[in-house]
Amino acid sequence: MLSARRATWMLVATLGVVGGGVAATSMAQAGPTAATRADAASRQRPVPVSGRDRLYTADQSSNTVSVIDPSTNRTLGTIALGDQRVGSVFSPQYSGDAGVHGLAVSPDQRRLAVVSVTSNTVHMIDTRTNEVLSTTDVGRAAHEGSFTADGKQFWVANRGRDTVSVVDAVHGGVIATVRVGEGPSKVLMSPDGKHAYVNFTSKSEVAVIDVRSRKAASPITGLGASFSSDQAISPDGKRLWVSHKRDGMISVVDLVHHKVVTVLTTGPDTNHPQFADTREGKFVYLTMGGLDETWVYRRTNGAPELITKIKNHGHAPHGAWASADGSRMYVGLEKSDGVDVIDTATHKVIDTIAIGQEPQAIVYAARVASPGSAANLGRQGLGQQAHNVPTTLPDGSAGDTLDPVKGRVLEATVRPVSGLDMIQLQARGLKPDTVYQAYAVDGDGRKTPLRSFPTDKNGKTPMALSFSAFDGESVSIEVKGEATPVQKAAFNTQGSMHGHAAKTADLLYCDCC
Repeated sequence: MLSARRATWMLVATLGVVGGGVAATSMAQAGPTAATRADAASRQRPVPVSGRDRLYTADQSSNTVSVIDPSTNRTLGTIALGDQRVGSVFSPQYSGDAGVHGLAVSPDQRRLAVVSVTSNTVHMIDTRTNEVLSTTDVGRAAHEGSFTADGKQFWVANRGRDTVSVVDAVHGGVIATVRVGEGPSKVLMSPDGKHAYVNFTSKSEVAVIDVRSRKAASPITGLGASFSSDQAISPDGKRLWVSHKRDGMISVVDLVHHKVVTVLTTGPDTNHPQFADTREGKFVYLTMGGLDETWVYRRTNGAPELITKIKNHGHAPHGAWASADGSRMYVGLEKSDGVDVIDTATHKVIDTIAIGQEPQAIVYAARVASPGSAANLGRQGLGQQAHNVPTTLPDGSAGDTLDPVKGRVLEATVRPVSGLDMIQLQARGLKPDTVYQAYAVDGDGRKTPLRSFPTDKNGKTPMALSFSAFDGESVSIEVKGEATPVQKAAFNTQGSMHGHAAKTADLLYCDCC
């Protein structure tokens, strides 16, 4: 096994191949013989779902990659890249990965890039054998990236810095660092491979980088909001959809004229957009984490048309990716540890697959393995699905009632990890700059303190984690007092760190993408 550094941490994969189809391998350097032209053309034709295809999810809590056979909708196993939370992650001798988050598949489908946002690493995995080929340390809070058209480089955005790391995808190691501005979130390549597009968590623009020279051109400005976690590019390379999770918006960018043409008002926790060109038309699927829905837009010559809202079969839909023929859209359920399978002809969920814990990115690779092969796979993170429990607000009302526009005021998700339970709280619409005390409530009404947490200036807490043995049936909260200047400053600092973790003993705030 080759290793740029048999490093110390974990891997996050990114997603950067054109959604909804198999990307053609670049033949430009070798010269277009008849054979290579035929091969490239065959790769661009729709490829029906088969047992040789694989679907992958990046599982942030189990620190695994789930490997799924899309012909049977069965999880074959997981690739463990580190310990399950909490495990030995806090040990000074821990050398595994943490925060497996981003994914991307190479143009020839032979390599899977996995990005770990906490351990700042990129792993290259052989899609045929599920073996790690190389491990590369990259920049702080590496997030999402893409392969170049020839598959030889992988560009990843380092959200905790102002850089993009260029990784040697064949041998491992960082071969260049490109400065792009504070808080880059994701790198996408244009279909022709000439340009890289980078969105940000700190400014309302998209950087445009010439891939050959690695020099920046004039940015695309005027996005709907300054915080953008994800983006997707249309198969024809003419449109870029940039999601604004905090603000509930999508900026639609015309890449021909380099300008924003539409800003869509969406909903809470607007996550990943993904394109799907099908027999029924050209669509964009958009996961709405705060509403447990996936919205479907029809692409038109004018403004996109919202045609339906699909009710997901779990909580917090996050990553999305289409099958090679566009007949299926796969949606990861972050708070239910599953994947919804959507029929793109009917826009309905037809199956839900149990996977590893807390899926983030999701990608599809066609014709990469033998049917049924589960080589080098384990079971870490499987069979330990999360579930939501009821919540009660200080006034006695239910906090988990789903408002069709605003989402839930208070969500509580319980997930078994490493002999404990991880209790994840998310709040929207509470009092601003206020500290709340959370309790586990048993069937007799007895309360056991879980943890306290502050809200930000908008009354939100994106994520508050606690680890204990949860023996309650629900969670309730009470007002504890006003947030201290230190707590307020922590939220402000978190914002300047682009939404990444600010930890205390049992608390993590996170604007996950």
